[in-house]
Amino acid sequence: MLNLSPPRAITFLVSLVLIGLAVASLYLRIPTIGPTVVKFRMWFFVGAYVVLALGVVSRSL
Repeated sequence: MLNLSPPRAITFLVSLVLIGLAVASLYLRIPTIGPTVVKFRMWFFVGAYVVLALGVVSRSL
């Protein structure tokens, strides 16, 4: 059985930034990294979930 633990603050913040960029790219024009976020928006969503899931499963993240 997996030992689940709450993710560290930095892991949660990285996940929050990734999901925030993906959602913001739906409604706003992001100046510097906007084209990259729009092009890979789905992967930003998936990446945010994976980072958060790894933070819950692993104690070191």
